Amino acid sequence: MADYADASRSAPSRWGYGTERLPTTLDELEGPTSGAVELPLELAWSGLRVFDLGDVKLLLGLYRIVLNNGSTDDFVRYLDHGHLVRHWPILRKMLGRGVRDTWEEAFPELRRSGSA
Repeated sequence: MADYADASRSAPSRWGYGTERLPTTLDELEGPTSGAVELPLELAWSGLRVFDLGDVKLLLGLYRIVLNNGSTDDFVRYLDHGHLVRHWPILRKMLGRGVRDTWEEAFPELRRSGSA
């Protein structure tokens, strides 16, 4: 029984948030900067799916959903580099530690904007 417990502690979680999901650079994030964006059901399976980027609360909600649930392709498609950096100080508070730390470790410019 002890062998199973030791093995399960060392095995990576399938729910983990790893850097392999991230884009190589933030410049790859070329998502929309205005208008309405509809997220697919596999990203926004509960609640609102259409977000007006002119409404900061809705923009932050869309970014939270994509950052938490998205893949590399989703990040590139739905996130904009400028919006992400500009709103990171608020977004970082809306994300779990694993997501926040992974993005900030990969992209130090986020960490700098988050402490501003």
